[in-house]
Amino acid sequence: MDTRIDTIVIGAGAAGLGAAKRLRDRGIDVVILDDRPRVGDTWRERYRSLKLFTPRGLAELPGLRLGIGRYDFPTGAQFADYLERYAERFALPVRGSTRVTALTRAGTGFRLETAAGETFAAQRVIVATGEHRVPVTPDLAARLDPGIRQLHSLEYAGPEDLAPGPVLVVGAGNSGTDIALEAAAAGHAVTLAGRHPGQIPVDIDTPIGNLLSGVFIRRLRRTTVDSAKGRAIRDMMRGHGINLVRNKLKDLDRAGIARTSRIVDVVPTGRPVTAEGVVLEPATIVWCTGSVPDLSWIRIDDAFDETGAPDQYRGLARKVPGLAFLGMPFQYSMASSTLMGMGADAEYLADRLGEPAPREPDLSPARAS
Repeated sequence: MDTRIDTIVIGAGAAGLGAAKRLRDRGIDVVILDDRPRVGDTWRERYRSLKLFTPRGLAELPGLRLGIGRYDFPTGAQFADYLERYAERFALPVRGSTRVTALTRAGTGFRLETAAGETFAAQRVIVATGEHRVPVTPDLAARLDPGIRQLHSLEYAGPEDLAPGPVLVVGAGNSGTDIALEAAAAGHAVTLAGRHPGQIPVDIDTPIGNLLSGVFIRRLRRTTVDSAKGRAIRDMMRGHGINLVRNKLKDLDRAGIARTSRIVDVVPTGRPVTAEGVVLEPATIVWCTGSVPDLSWIRIDDAFDETGAPDQYRGLARKVPGLAFLGMPFQYSMASSTLMGMGADAEYLADRLGEPAPREPDLSPARAS
């Protein structure tokens, strides 16, 4: 027999916990299902040196301080422990080690199946499983010499994962530069491949930089799909990373990291080749080439648009009343998939979950005139 619950939140990360807290505050019966054993494990599984670039005040969830200095930024491990404390502080009903394998419609509500064979019935469901679930690597990775150690940034924990010898980091974004700097500090000759995404000019690890980053983040939250500018930025950002926030080109140069263009091919000996035709000889390749959500377990065709992305406005599924998404890339604003943006989206969903999705504003020139 199905376990019946009014609202189920799938995912016990910051988005899921924040949404569940807001729903409970409104008197709604909610349960959180998460596939990890402990709250915060998704952050514990990232590389140990990870340091967030969200200011403390914008990373905190409602009702609990993060417990670090005013101008400090939390590490991944600190934020993982904070999420665990948050769930305990507000007695949020998290069921860990519970992986949802299927979400289907059932009458006016939904049915959920888990890997352990449990079934749940719910009237409303919020999917908050995160943006970074499935690693993305280029097809050419399969043609590389099997003697080259390969791993994705989602799998990388620290320099002990690197084979002795030269390291190639593919992807010059924030994670890529973090890992490249760490590998160089551990004594490896490092090459960083990929287009430079630009960089934030200020040093965020200073009080003034911390304050300026907060101003910048608030601008991101105000850039939404309700404006022509926001939609243009959303379309431009698809498939592209954000600017470097903490690391700078001068840091890479100071560390002796060689920079090169994209990896475009593999020679017959199994070595990677750059766009300029330079053959590289790495012992390890770390792919910092992005990741995507995993929503394959949602078996509701109307939940997705023609591109396979959630068909939603402000998180509410357009054609599936009662279903919502939280923490998706540019779900509503540029900051929607970040710690500093998902809170506003969670507030909106907590007030309107179960209602039909409103019509997205028509910004066509004909309508504007």
